[in-house]
Amino acid sequence: MPDQPLLHVSQVEKSFGPLVTAAGVDLQVSNGEFFTMLGPSGSGKSTVLRMIAGLEQPDAGRILIGGQDVTELPPWRRELGMVFQQYANFPHMTVAQNVGYGLRRKPMDRGAIARRVSELLELVNLPGFEQRSVTRLSGGEQQRVAIARALAPRPRLLLLDEPLSALDEKIRREMQAQLKDIQRATGTSFVYVTHDQEEALTMSDRVAVLNHGHLVQVDEPHTLFRRPRTKFVADFFRGSNVITGQVSDGAFTCAAFRLPVSGTQARLAEPPAVAIRGEDIRINGTPGPQDLSFPAELVRITYRGVYTDYQLRLADGQLITASATANPGVDVGQSVEVAVAKESVVLLEPEPV
Repeated sequence: MPDQPLLHVSQVEKSFGPLVTAAGVDLQVSNGEFFTMLGPSGSGKSTVLRMIAGLEQPDAGRILIGGQDVTELPPWRRELGMVFQQYANFPHMTVAQNVGYGLRRKPMDRGAIARRVSELLELVNLPGFEQRSVTRLSGGEQQRVAIARALAPRPRLLLLDEPLSALDEKIRREMQAQLKDIQRATGTSFVYVTHDQEEALTMSDRVAVLNHGHLVQVDEPHTLFRRPRTKFVADFFRGSNVITGQVSDGAFTCAAFRLPVSGTQARLAEPPAVAIRGEDIRINGTPGPQDLSFPAELVRITYRGVYTDYQLRLADGQLITASATANPGVDVGQSVEVAVAKESVVLLEPEPV
């Protein structure tokens, strides 16, 4: 028998008037997993998180934690911790008082609380900060205090709603690494919400992509990045090209190439489309036996530091972008030969409705 998931969001639905924010969302989170819900504003990810927390009630479906149906339970009976974008620390309290706040409601003596606070501040890289005022901390330090406070009662699950979005880029990147370290050290399951694709790929064991309340794809970061299931997922991750065409005689055909479609790949987007990562497209290289090769016109070159983007126009006018770290020695206006491995071409499925 497979292990029971720690969290099961089972066919949850939620609407606010005509706005559907959860359309039969069904997902599972394992013990010790860093699970991220990713999507643009309005995709429903924060609403799903709030329903897990008990801050919103689903119109239909169930929330189970540890096999227990908690759909009707109030937030304080779900044994969860929550970290918000706003730090939500108590400004009149010291760091130690903030971190130990939830522990003072438990049957613990002062010594045990002090030891737990010290242990957590060590974990979040704030040792010795016990007597500091939270108002005198940086944004990153304040968020670490909020995380320590949420972890103090040893919750079964920690929910994080865009906790790093208020920080500047440098601090945000540092906090991404620290959050993953904290999650690994504690073994606590994290359910994280973000609209930042890089943040999701960097920290997560698995990522769920949502759009207009629909759960579009759930996969490990590498699979999600390399094998998007739909046009929405492909477009959401920067650097992916979507090429439309048609299917006839058992093959996907576009202005550039023809790719056989097996019976197991018959459920395709309408219009039929494929996705190709920009880094998989080679310009004026020698095509191999498993490559697709086709002509294109170079219309724009954009230098981006580590790599350069080469925008290409296909015979039917569709534009794609190749990304390369080495200069292929081409200029705008030239006709070039493009090659891409067949295995790098992903046939896209219809969007969920």
